[in-house]
Amino acid sequence: MFLPDVLDQTVKKLKTQIANCLTLTNIFLGGFSIIFSLKGHIQLSLLLIFIAALADRLDGMAARKFNIESELGKQLDSMSDIISFGAAPALLIYQGILFELGAPGSFFTVLYICCGAFRLARFNISENNGYFTGLPITAAGCIITFFSLGINFIPPHIYLFLMLIMSVLMIGNFRWRKI
Repeated sequence: MFLPDVLDQTVKKLKTQIANCLTLTNIFLGGFSIIFSLKGHIQLSLLLIFIAALADRLDGMAARKFNIESELGKQLDSMSDIISFGAAPALLIYQGILFELGAPGSFFTVLYICCGAFRLARFNISENNGYFTGLPITAAGCIITFFSLGINFIPPHIYLFLMLIMSVLMIGNFRWRKI
């Protein structure tokens, strides 16, 4: 009986590490997205954010499939989300166009990151019961990243409005069912 117990524990640890490795991949991609944004490689930064979204989706699927959801995994996921879908998209838009607007561009960039952090903190301390409260930061980050494709065509002031709308939607009290 000893060997099967050890094997079961080993398999469970490996499954846990799969989800955590996917979460760390998300952070890794978000971090490099920030670096590439700061170096002016906007297209590469954009691509890394979208790949981070895929890693974020896969880590949640792995955790649910293997029934290995944990407090550590939940906190690690939130830390990766604030980097990959908070700071990375905000800096992508800032470096791409909002810097042209001076202080208002800086303000709305930081506001978006703060609202994303607030949304994640609220999510971590609440009972979810199959519902999201406010727009998930992953969705907000992907929307902002998608709109970065139009930097050459959309006026800068529209991006201020977009950052404000995404910020308000993330901290809003509306609820909607998880998919």
